[in-house]
Amino acid sequence: MATPDTPGPDSTHQRPDGVSDLTVEALGKLSEALEVVEHARGYLYGFHRLTGKADLNLSDAEDLFRKAGHTELADKLATEIIGRNVIEGRWTFQIMEDYDDHYYSEFKSFEKEARDSLVEGKRHLFEAEMKEERRTKGQKHHEALPPEA
Repeated sequence: MATPDTPGPDSTHQRPDGVSDLTVEALGKLSEALEVVEHARGYLYGFHRLTGKADLNLSDAEDLFRKAGHTELADKLATEIIGRNVIEGRWTFQIMEDYDDHYYSEFKSFEKEARDSLVEGKRHLFEAEMKEERRTKGQKHHEALPPEA
C-alpha cells in the first residue's frame, strides 16, 4: 500500500537507465504539444457540432419565414445558406476527417514512436519527475502514489 513516505513514482513513470535529462525534457515538450493538439481537436469537434446545430436551426427559421409569408426570404435561405459548405467543397465532418487522418493521427503516431524508441513507451516521465520534485514527502495529499484499492 502506498504511504506518504513511498519513494518516487511507480515503475511505469520512472525513466529507464541511461536516459538523459534532455531526452526527458524533449519528450515532455512533445507531450505538451500533443496536449495542445488534443485541445485544438476538441475545439474542432465543437465547431463541427455548433455549425451542424446552426444548420438544423436554419431549417426552423426557414419554416417560420414561410409561415410568416416571407416566401422569397425562405427560398433564399433554403437554397443559399442551409446545407452550404463551410469551406470550399467541405462540410465540417470532412474538415475533421482530414485533420484526423492527415495531422492528428500522424502526430499521435510520432509521439508514440518517440516514446517507444527512447523510453520503453513510458508516458509523462517529465511530469512524474516534476511531481517528485514538488511534492512534500511525508505530507498528507502529497503521496507519490494513490492508495491501493
